[in-house]
Amino acid sequence: MKRALTTLSVAALTCSVVAAAPSAGVAKPRGHAAQDVRAGNPVIDWNRFLLNLQATPGDQPATVHPTYELAIMHAAINDAVASIDRRAQPYLTRVGAPVTASPEAAADTAAHDTLVKLYPAVAQSIDQQYANALATIPTGVRRAQGVRVGQQAAKQILRLRANDGSTAVPLPFTPGTNPGYQLTPPTFAQPQFTHWGLVKPFVLREASQFRPPAPPALDSPKTTAALDEVRTLGAATGSTRTADQTQIGVFWNPAIWATWNRIAQTAALGHPGGLSADAHTFAALDLAFADSVIGFYDAKYTYRLWRPVTEVRALADPIWTPLSNTANDPSYPGAHGTISAAGADILASIYGNDFAFAVDSSALVGVLRTFSSFSEAAEEASVSRIYNGNHTRIDQIAGDNLGHDVAGFVLADGPKYAFAR
Repeated sequence: MKRALTTLSVAALTCSVVAAAPSAGVAKPRGHAAQDVRAGNPVIDWNRFLLNLQATPGDQPATVHPTYELAIMHAAINDAVASIDRRAQPYLTRVGAPVTASPEAAADTAAHDTLVKLYPAVAQSIDQQYANALATIPTGVRRAQGVRVGQQAAKQILRLRANDGSTAVPLPFTPGTNPGYQLTPPTFAQPQFTHWGLVKPFVLREASQFRPPAPPALDSPKTTAALDEVRTLGAATGSTRTADQTQIGVFWNPAIWATWNRIAQTAALGHPGGLSADAHTFAALDLAFADSVIGFYDAKYTYRLWRPVTEVRALADPIWTPLSNTANDPSYPGAHGTISAAGADILASIYGNDFAFAVDSSALVGVLRTFSSFSEAAEEASVSRIYNGNHTRIDQIAGDNLGHDVAGFVLADGPKYAFAR
């Protein structure tokens, strides 16, 4: 189904991602129509708060991947709520909880207590968010019980994640010779997250569980075709891209896990299911993202494949420049493909794939791109890295496959495996 493209004033919107109104060429969303605000929803309130915190320069630790904190916070929220709502599924731990405890207070406290531990430098802002949240819940025994449940869930999850490798110093990296990964222009900065493939996964058995096979040989037809494609489509000037492909290439540049968390907010608002359902959605989503990132960094630093900017300049055009500056880590597999495949699979498993929504981008203020399904958005996000010259088709396909594998494991075996550990 053809995707609509719309340009609007983002200032007129109350959410950065909105459910698309049914119209010609756009499928009708499944479930109820989305509301812009659902008052008192701790899951979405804390998700928005953490995304904003992570986007504030200087707040996110440079050597800790943002998906890590998202996973811990949402796992703690989910497990606190699931400890009260016995029908719900915990992911990492279950604590003793009276059924009379307030699940909202438990969720707020679990979020607060994990975040103040993970972000001590901004504890004052986290405390204020918590105070505002608790003020909406009537005082009394139920709230006090919920607070204790949230405290216990946060404490147990933080204990489970102690010494998991997330606080390690990044490993030193020395570029090899071609065709290995080389520092990329324009800054030629050291590669990032060289240690992240060694972080203990949340749900996967090990980081390499779904490691993709080695990329094809440099002189193979697949490599030649992939190089030609990115050279012609991904160039800053003289490209064969259409205007729409150019927009796609730039539109998806911001942090891909944050974009998919905002998409998930819209999906949750469009399918009212209650606090337990929302807590489960975001726990599954962000645990899958965290393990996807651990998995793709394991593969990136196993294969150390050079980026297109290096490969094209070495083999075809010494002055070739990509549309967007290249990320400073190895090329294979692609992060956007991995995260987007995982995100689409998680959300489709919960809400069904056919959900119409629009999403904006801080890279192109005022532009909305609309989609009729989660898979359609994932496909566009993945291929955008070819259009912007950051990845080849080989990277994209490997990332897609990795994301599908991680999401499938989280959905099918994740809770029972992680909880058993």
